[in-house]
Amino acid sequence: MKETVSDLLQSALATLQSEGTLPEDQSFTPQVGNTKDKSHGDYACNIALVAAKAAGCPPRQLAEALVARLPESSAVEKVEIAGPGFINFFMSTASAFEVVNTILEEAGQFGRNQNGKGEKVQVEFVSANPTGPLHVGHGRGAAIGDCLCRLLEANGYDVTREFYYNDAGAQINNLALSVQTRVKGLTPDDDSWPADGYRGDYIIDVAKAYLAGETVVADDRKVTGKADPEDMDAIREFAVAYLRREQDLDLKAFGVEFDVYFLESSLYEEGKVEATVQRLQENGYTYEHDGALWLKTTEFGDDKDRVMRKKDGGYTYFLPDVAYHLDKWQRGFTTVINEQGADHHSTVTRVRAGLQALKAGIPSGWPDYVLHQMVMVTRSGQEVKISKRAGSYVTVRDLIDEVGRDATRFFLAARRVDSQLTFDIDLARSQTNENPVYYIQYAHARICSVLRKLAEEGVERGRNECRGDLSLLTLDEEKELANQLAKYPELIANSAAQREPHHLTHYLRDLAGQFHTYYNAHKVLIEDTAVRDARISLYLAVRQVVANGLDLLGVSAPEEM
Repeated sequence: MKETVSDLLQSALATLQSEGTLPEDQSFTPQVGNTKDKSHGDYACNIALVAAKAAGCPPRQLAEALVARLPESSAVEKVEIAGPGFINFFMSTASAFEVVNTILEEAGQFGRNQNGKGEKVQVEFVSANPTGPLHVGHGRGAAIGDCLCRLLEANGYDVTREFYYNDAGAQINNLALSVQTRVKGLTPDDDSWPADGYRGDYIIDVAKAYLAGETVVADDRKVTGKADPEDMDAIREFAVAYLRREQDLDLKAFGVEFDVYFLESSLYEEGKVEATVQRLQENGYTYEHDGALWLKTTEFGDDKDRVMRKKDGGYTYFLPDVAYHLDKWQRGFTTVINEQGADHHSTVTRVRAGLQALKAGIPSGWPDYVLHQMVMVTRSGQEVKISKRAGSYVTVRDLIDEVGRDATRFFLAARRVDSQLTFDIDLARSQTNENPVYYIQYAHARICSVLRKLAEEGVERGRNECRGDLSLLTLDEEKELANQLAKYPELIANSAAQREPHHLTHYLRDLAGQFHTYYNAHKVLIEDTAVRDARISLYLAVRQVVANGLDLLGVSAPEEM
């Protein structure tokens, strides 16, 4: 209905331009919003305040002229001017329920659009090095990243999910040393345990599997173990494959899969890091100082220049990141979104500076970043800090085992990404209205239960079969439900554009709340079959939108609870 109001205003604006009240060489786009107070109508617009200067008259006078020139529409019951010139629209009851038929006709496609026009978008997320189980921070990145991918796809984008990880370097060497030491029968209590070794019980599992000659298959590699405790290359390769498989299993249990696995080592093997350094040198953005090679990142907004090649000849971490992102650009991804932890904040400026220094036609401000804050896990009001499996932190698998995939995904995506998140295990496990996952899923299951009871009375209803006369829906709660349903498509568009999946969790909680209030106040299985069928049609629309929204969060919509 917001589009209807916008079209009416656009017509009135065009009329005023043709009459000379507004200049014809300017464009005026009315911004129509939902009102917070329903006594002010369903929608409001401030176009009269925006365009008053161009019209050369007070905003309220322009508002009156616009209202006088609005085309007739059965969708609008009345229009009022408020304050200095706000235009408030009260929609007719009949128009409010048109969305019910639209939802039932479009079913799973309701809320989806083609705004993206098939544009290629790459989303990189999780990107955990294979040195241990995925921790809850990775889990938050997985939930946000995957939800964002689903939202982008719902908006017509061609999305590639990518996982980038380091399969070499100091951390992987520490992993290999840790496994080798376990293979030799030593424990973290022994003096010869590596100083930076990994101590979790999962290292024991890797060592046992290596000695047993187990073959492990991850999404991007397959390796067989040996009974040789001295072959460090074999141990390293096996440990990486084993932990990659563990990560894959965790992610699949979480409902997340990737299209591309990109190895940092490939950037070196294919000469892309050296080629990047050479290009930066040729462009005049590097210099030698104290035996190190520096990049002039200050020329692109950084607070100081950065070392990209250390005295010992090794590269700092951001240099391969620049090479990696050049590779993304060369693969044709004009839109790239990196979902990472907030500890990557300092990387953003450096990587963007390096890309600008390459002079490769990459726009400034590319790529996009979505940086999430830390997660604290609590039980019984106390922070939970460690997992026996990991040895030092809570894992994604711990949460899934404790509260299930649905609650884990929902809770990790339910807050603004730049807000710290407290994951309350007790709340996530509870079957109360305080648990938003339960509350939303219960709305879906409740509607399914009503349909089963209706079937027991001999009235079969197809999944989205609208038999009701919607003009019989006259209650304020019914109109408010319909108005909430009508907000869904715009919410899906905005959540993707703003890179903020948490808006969807809030919307579904509000929709479920409105439904439960309506359900508790007004019976649906009543003797008046005409009103019953109208209410059932509204129920079906609510169920469909709840199911659609939960699907974009990767959460199930159960029919029984």
